[in-house]
Amino acid sequence: MINAVGNPQSILLLGGTSEIGLAICAEYLKKGPARIILAALPGDPLREDAVAQMKSAGASEVQVIDFDALDTDSHPAVIDAAWAGGDVDVAIVAFGIDGDGEIFWQDQRKAVMMAGINYTAAVSVGVLLGEKMKAQGFGRILAMSSVAGERVRRFNFVYGSTKAGLDGFYLGLGEALAKFGPRVTVIRPGMVRTKLSAHAKENGLTVNKEDVAVLAVAASEKGKEIVWAPGTFRYVMMILRHVPRPIFRKLPI
Repeated sequence: MINAVGNPQSILLLGGTSEIGLAICAEYLKKGPARIILAALPGDPLREDAVAQMKSAGASEVQVIDFDALDTDSHPAVIDAAWAGGDVDVAIVAFGIDGDGEIFWQDQRKAVMMAGINYTAAVSVGVLLGEKMKAQGFGRILAMSSVAGERVRRFNFVYGSTKAGLDGFYLGLGEALAKFGPRVTVIRPGMVRTKLSAHAKENGLTVNKEDVAVLAVAASEKGKEIVWAPGTFRYVMMILRHVPRPIFRKLPI
């Protein structure tokens, strides 16, 4: 249970090797030790590094459970395993895939895989997290969305569409859970410096994963529904949402 000063005692990271997800866990651990549960793909070579990173950051205990986003039939058992040691205070939904947009819209198998991981699996675990936290009467869910989902762009519209769906689902989940105690925060980062994005060209709004973590934790603690990373993106998207499509498609973004 979240302690008297508001610090979580148990944190579940779905996407247990996610760089941003681990940075959020590390940000929480700055406030005090906590049990970290890493739900990661079986055979992921980064699992051991993730465990070591969390121990170094101050975790009181690190548990690893197998989690395959595409195997939705296994998700109830995954969430049950996460709760087997007691209530979970914070759940971070930080798994997903990205890639060359030109490939994904022309490859049916890859497009369906992206939709399955980024959206269907996120809904699957979201429903299960909601059930657990509604029953315990408290908890926080942090869901990694993207500014790409706020207004879907031509160059990565398969990815953007999955994030738009995830974004809408978790905002709705937050409204549904509010009267029962749990809170949901949707995180909308732009470009973030990670190993997976090292090949991409940076822009003036590119941030570090640690920056996203600070904003995410602060927003969740304040009960905010949405946070942009960096915060400037909130105002950028306010404008872009209203740009006519013929003009929008010509913008260099």
